[in-house]
Amino acid sequence: MIAKVIIFVVIAVIGGLTSSWYMIERGTRLTTRTQGVWTTWVAAGRADADPYTRAHFMRRGMLPVSTALAQTYEARTDSDGGALFSSCDYVVEGTEPDAAFWSLAIFDDAGRLIPNPAERYGYNSATLMRSPGGRFGITLARSARPGNWLPTGGAGRLAVQLRIEEPRGGEKAEISLPVIRRLSCR
Repeated sequence: MIAKVIIFVVIAVIGGLTSSWYMIERGTRLTTRTQGVWTTWVAAGRADADPYTRAHFMRRGMLPVSTALAQTYEARTDSDGGALFSSCDYVVEGTEPDAAFWSLAIFDDAGRLIPNPAERYGYNSATLMRSPGGRFGITLARSARPGNWLPTGGAGRLAVQLRIEEPRGGEKAEISLPVIRRLSCR
């Protein structure tokens, strides 16, 4: 009888810790919104944010801007569903978001900027080279590429973060997000 109780308690504790980790790290439909490969936490930086959203940003050591002012999207996979790795080359392409300001940066799996000799960590609406019509492409690769290039170094797993500030149409505006296409892997 005591063995069954101990087993039940161990299973309950492990199940509780696992589900809490998942809710804090990845979220669910209640706490996040997904569009293609991009995920955003819907109550980030708001006074009425749920405990999982608050814990998500506290765990990462981030102070999020309120979703009433900016929306931050994160992608950890390419558009075919493969995890992003620094040993592969990718292109992030799409149309420029309709917003007052936006920025795109890459991070390692722990959420840190990737050190690189070029000291290039991201692009924004003021620094990006774009083609006529507002289309753009940003290459993610270890070695230098012409045009918009972000170095991935030897970071391992990658995360791409897109922050859109003051989207035209407000907080509920439908934003066209870029795709992430894998070009090659070594």
